[in-house]
Amino acid sequence: MTVITPERGAPTAGTQARHNTSTAPTETVDPMTTAIAPPSDRPSASANGSDHRAPVLDVVVPVYNEESDLESSVRRLLAHLTGQFPYPFRITIADNASTDATPEIAARLAAELPQVVVLRMAQKGRGRALRAAWEASDAQVLAYCDVDLSTDLAALFPLVAPLISGHSDLAIGTRLGKGSRVVRGPKREFISRTYNLILRGALAARFTDAQCGFKAIRSDVARRLLPLVEDTGWFFDTELLVLAERAGLRIHEVPVDWVDDPNSSVDIVATAVADLKGVARLSRGLATGRLRLPELRGQLPGVPHGMAGQLLRFAAVGVVSTLAYLGLYALTRGAFGAFGANLFALVVTAVLNTAANRRLTFGVRGRDRAVVHQFQGLVVFGLGLALTSGALAALTAWVPGASQAVEMFVLVIANALATVLRFVAFRAWVFRSRARQFPASSPTEISA
Repeated sequence: MTVITPERGAPTAGTQARHNTSTAPTETVDPMTTAIAPPSDRPSASANGSDHRAPVLDVVVPVYNEESDLESSVRRLLAHLTGQFPYPFRITIADNASTDATPEIAARLAAELPQVVVLRMAQKGRGRALRAAWEASDAQVLAYCDVDLSTDLAALFPLVAPLISGHSDLAIGTRLGKGSRVVRGPKREFISRTYNLILRGALAARFTDAQCGFKAIRSDVARRLLPLVEDTGWFFDTELLVLAERAGLRIHEVPVDWVDDPNSSVDIVATAVADLKGVARLSRGLATGRLRLPELRGQLPGVPHGMAGQLLRFAAVGVVSTLAYLGLYALTRGAFGAFGANLFALVVTAVLNTAANRRLTFGVRGRDRAVVHQFQGLVVFGLGLALTSGALAALTAWVPGASQAVEMFVLVIANALATVLRFVAFRAWVFRSRARQFPASSPTEISA
């Protein structure tokens, strides 16, 4: 991978200011949040050549053999951002193994324009290029748009504004939402709508347009999601969106004006086949639990942990555990007596219950902290043992000679109460999310 950057001392992205005052007030990003304070006016950062701050926005333009469109599109994008975007920005040309004059044109643009850098990939793949560009970027918001600029750039600021403010985690342009205006042939319209129907049916996707080449993501979210995305081609952003939605992230949709490029070099049939294979692979990964989304939810700040789903899974495990407990109690009652059978059944089912809830309810896999979890589970078991043993002692004191059926009824009630306590203890203590802090971003000052 080769990166071509502006020479040292050149102004940072977005530094062609319309107001060039040296005493202007500044606004600073709070590094403890992902929100960026808006400037009091709309000029870009100072143009004195000494600004080396990280940009707020990095717009990646993935290209493959686009010698005819690249220069005009990059200049048009630059003009729009310089005139309309109020924060420092960068444009990254992500060339994925072009074989025509695209690399030379990209290098010339990077040498001429301080807001443009080039990332040259040795292998093809739009997803591979986007991943490399986003992982290498120091911007707080990462976006991309197709080189043909089929999407009206007036939608760019509405796309990234919710990410800059911290309101949303990802943002997508939609050609299928209310308010969008689309000009394209019936073939592409049919394929696009059919594909999105497949996503809704096979993956329960709720976003409206997976394929629009106009998307953005917060960099802290990207650092967590990108390692889970396997595709390196056109299915890359669909996979990213599905994983984000399943992780509970907030996806903002912006209706766009979109005009089809009749000269597009995309092979529609090959892309459609690759997308269907991606849907099948992703469906298997989600069904088998291979994708560790529950852990991802715990690592992302502000993401709800899905208590309703946890309750359902915990209840299912609890039902099986209770049946196993009653069976073991009935089998060992004669040999161990009531208290001995209760202790034996509780110990066995407590170990199995902790292991099942660890994996199924709270999504913890692997051996990390497994022994600690079992120890903590045994502490919780001690609470359940005290509750059920206390119930048996009370029954013996209050109703001497009670039948075994009455004993089991009392134990069921006591176990129900112990189950509630166990869920609270598991969620709040044993399997509590230990989210790691994201590295704090460097404060970004915006000159007004």
